[in-house]
Amino acid sequence: MKEVLRRLLTGALYVLLLLSAIFLSSDAFDFLFMVFGLACLYEYKQLVRLRGYYVFLAYLTLWWVFIYLTRNQALIQLLLFLTIAVNISLMAYLFTNQKKPFNSFQKFLIGLFYLGGGCIFLTMIPYKDDTFAKYLIMGIFIMIWVNDSFAYLVGKTLGRHKLFPSVSPKKTIEGTLGGLVFTLLSAVLLGKYTPVLATIEWLALALVLVSMGSLGDLIESKFKRDAGIKDSGAILPGHGGMLDRLDSLVFAAPFAYLTLLIFSYVS
Repeated sequence: MKEVLRRLLTGALYVLLLLSAIFLSSDAFDFLFMVFGLACLYEYKQLVRLRGYYVFLAYLTLWWVFIYLTRNQALIQLLLFLTIAVNISLMAYLFTNQKKPFNSFQKFLIGLFYLGGGCIFLTMIPYKDDTFAKYLIMGIFIMIWVNDSFAYLVGKTLGRHKLFPSVSPKKTIEGTLGGLVFTLLSAVLLGKYTPVLATIEWLALALVLVSMGSLGDLIESKFKRDAGIKDSGAILPGHGGMLDRLDSLVFAAPFAYLTLLIFSYVS
C-alpha cells in the first residue's frame, strides 16, 4: 500500500509539473524537456557504460540549433531522417541476442539521436502553424498516460499471454491490446472536444503512439536487461528513473512528428 501511494504521489507531481510548464509558456515547456533530455542521457550513459561527457555537449548543441536557431525544413527533415534511422536500428537490436552489439561511437550516436532527437521532436510537436498548440501536446501526453495505465490494469487482471518474455516478462498481449483500445477511445474524445486535430487524425496519432511507444518501452527494457539492472535510475520514487518514465514517449516522438507532418501536407 505504501508503494502504491508513493507511485501515485510521484505520478501526480510529474503530471502537475508537465501541465504547469505547458500552460505557463512555450519557453518553460522547452526548458523542461531540455532538462528531462539531460536526465535521460545521464541514465542511458550509465546503462550502456558510455564514457565521457561529449554526448551532453552534442545534445545541447543540437538542441540550441533546432529549438532556437533554425526553422529550416530541410535541416529538420535531415534530423528526422537520422533520428528515425537510429530508432529503426534499435528495433533490430530488440530482436538480437548479442550482449554487446554497439561500439562506443554507436552508443554515442544512439544517445544523441534516440534520446536527443526524440526530446527535440517532442518539443517541436506543439508548434503548429507557428503557434504553441497547448492542447495538441497535452492530448499526446493524455494518450500516452491512458495507454500506460490501461495496459498495466488490463494486463494485471486479464493478462495470460506474454508479449516479449525474454525482454519484459510482465508485459502481456492482452495488456497491450487493452491499452490500445482505451487510447483509441481517448482519441475519439480528444477529436470531439479539442479542435486542433480532426478525430481521424487523433486516431491515427494514437495508433502511432501506442505501437511505437510499446517498442520504445521494450527497447529500454532490453538495455536494462543487458545491463543487469531493474530501473534506469531512482529520481522518481516508485517509478524508477526519468528514462523509465519517458522511454515510450521519446521513442514515439519522431514518428508522431512525421505523422503530423504528413497531415499538414495532406490537409
